[in-house]
Amino acid sequence: MHDFDLKNRYAIITGGAQGFGIDIARRFIKSGSKVRIWDIDETELKKASHDINSENLSYDVVDVSNFTQVKNAAEKIAENTKIDILVNSAGITGPTAELWNYSIDDWSRIIEINLNGIFYSCKAVVPHMIKNNYGRIVNIASVSGKDGNANASAYSSSKAGVIGLTKSLGKELALNNIAVNAVTPAGANTRILNQMSKEHVKRMLSKVPRARFLKLNELSSLVCWLSSEENSFSTAAVFD
Repeated sequence: MHDFDLKNRYAIITGGAQGFGIDIARRFIKSGSKVRIWDIDETELKKASHDINSENLSYDVVDVSNFTQVKNAAEKIAENTKIDILVNSAGITGPTAELWNYSIDDWSRIIEINLNGIFYSCKAVVPHMIKNNYGRIVNIASVSGKDGNANASAYSSSKAGVIGLTKSLGKELALNNIAVNAVTPAGANTRILNQMSKEHVKRMLSKVPRARFLKLNELSSLVCWLSSEENSFSTAAVFD
């Protein structure tokens, strides 16, 4: 496994207590970065901190759908250190249902967390990166944001929005030595699958060329490179 150089870097990972987020946190720490994970679930944050057991890991209880919480957490970090990396991994799938049967409350909640949560996090962190003339932002989108999944209109729409946000922000920051990219993973065997019906999971898996779920370390490796100084050119791009 290749070792990326993240020494002397400070990273924030949203949704960092579980799923993609915690695996990315492990890889970042192995690569030399200090990592602060944000998550809404304090129990999972404490468990992640215990499992990783590193002095380079810290955490905050943050609801990414609440801009005040996000802004306060970012400013607290920026008082003491530079924020070099932001990985937006927090997200939910929500229920599976036809669009005309989709609950308005569920639709709003998915958009608020998956799309607005990334907007809030970037809005809070980017000014600090501009001040330091350096940054790497990786947004975790989904292949469903490119292809659209039946019975997952809210999730697909939120992830399509993440791709659009990434392309816009990446172009806005291209001259500030800040790279903004999106990764669109296929399904992975994480807790997020528990939110979906078995039929929906089976349909997702049938579309994957390798006919298997994504392994967490495969995603973490790509995110690690995109978050490194070595990625000095690619921005406003989408990596499947």
